[in-house]
Amino acid sequence: MLEDVIYQAIAEHLPCQFLDVSGDGRHFEAIVVSDSFQNQNRLARHRLIYDALGDRMKEEVHALSMKLYTPEEWSNLNG
Repeated sequence: MLEDVIYQAIAEHLPCQFLDVSGDGRHFEAIVVSDSFQNQNRLARHRLIYDALGDRMKEEVHALSMKLYTPEEWSNLNG
């Protein structure tokens, strides 16, 4: 499944405290919690994920919705 490929690519590229990838084969959603997002704006965070996925973003993944959080942001959202 492509979800597993996306998950593995992100996990190998970033240290994640939480990572979840779901999708229907063409459209995917990733929730990523990583210290790597500290002091990074939204665009910089997205670039880290695009770097992790490399050419897959051009060839295999039609759409990827990303929710990217620092551990502190994630903790605040989830009480």
